[in-house]
Amino acid sequence: MAVADEQDVNEVVAAAARAARAATGSLAAAPAKTIDEALRGMARRLADAHGRSGGPILAANAADVAAAEAGGMSGGLLDRLRLDEARLAAMAEQLNILADVEPEPARRTVRELGGGLVLQEWRRPVGVIGANYEARPNVTVDVASQLVKSQNGGVLRTGSAALASAIALMDEVVAPALAEAGLDPAAVQLIRARGRGSAEALVAQPGLIPLVILRGSGESTRSLAEKAALQGVRTLAHADGGGVLYVDAAADLDKAFALITAGLDRLGVCNRLNLLLIHRDRYDDLVPRVTDAVAPRVAVSLPPHDHPLGYEWALDSAREATITIAPAGGPLDAARIANDETSGLAAGIVTEDAAAAREFLSAYAGTGAFWNATTRLLDGFKLLNVPETGINIDRVPGPRGPVTFRDLSLRQYTVVPADRLADLD
Repeated sequence: MAVADEQDVNEVVAAAARAARAATGSLAAAPAKTIDEALRGMARRLADAHGRSGGPILAANAADVAAAEAGGMSGGLLDRLRLDEARLAAMAEQLNILADVEPEPARRTVRELGGGLVLQEWRRPVGVIGANYEARPNVTVDVASQLVKSQNGGVLRTGSAALASAIALMDEVVAPALAEAGLDPAAVQLIRARGRGSAEALVAQPGLIPLVILRGSGESTRSLAEKAALQGVRTLAHADGGGVLYVDAAADLDKAFALITAGLDRLGVCNRLNLLLIHRDRYDDLVPRVTDAVAPRVAVSLPPHDHPLGYEWALDSAREATITIAPAGGPLDAARIANDETSGLAAGIVTEDAAAAREFLSAYAGTGAFWNATTRLLDGFKLLNVPETGINIDRVPGPRGPVTFRDLSLRQYTVVPADRLADLD
């Protein structure tokens, strides 16, 4: 759907936010059983890939993919855009798993204050949460399900390349499942407009959308976070990625090559292997072996590099099938490089030396740290068995790493008479 001008798109987003806010009461007041019924209803509709829901979804996605191919979209991004029966089934499985997860306690007692009073910590929904994310259709369901599980309304905005797929998922899966469970389907809105203007409008509604999840990588996401801050809108931003793997002097080479392969299974994702560091003592021997092992699918960038050491190849549509290789002087040097030269998303060490592992893990300050494991594990479902809304890599207190429904609530301190606690049940 085309948007005529900036004023119009601002009103489109504001109208969606008002509709979501008006409907959030049905989520906030719903018992956990009802919330989980809605999630299972979404799963049923996704699992029926050839039925009333699945057919329109796959057809819409085929149209999105065809348009993206005609526009020259890279292979890695096309892989993220494409849906098939297996991916719909995987999305359905994740929803069923999420439905089985126990909800977070609505309140807990912190301590007795004296004078017959008790301090409690209550969890409250945010209200309406925005989400801006790349052209990945599965993220529409991931984010919508996390919002529903946390009893928040939402306004979602996806990349234009996936808009038809997102519309089909909302209309065939999310909205009917909410309605069937007795919840107001208007609580989760999708911005049905193309172009960056709708993303900028999403972060400019502090009175309606106080928190926006920014998913995606690169300068555009950083720019949106800056615009949001100027408007007084809080963000959970994932602007950069790229996994780091350090092969130590005491590495088991079979493990090292297995982890290199695992880190390159998908090239368009943020937690893929991006920078491979090799201990100086093994560098000359391993570089040609790594080059041969990843060829011809992936090229290597060797010193002297014509790019920053942490350059994120997943964002380079012309050269996404590339990894950077560089030497490191040891675990501390590798951790320093990962801290100073990369986004801080994730880094791992391959070694059989426990002392080297301790040095690296103690020094690396990024979001995810790994010993003899791939950075591809830095994912909400793989780590926590819960879908994520995104991965927050902020270096300040707050939800960090995969952000799930558990992070999408407000803390309220509540003081009540100790002898009246039972009356609140």
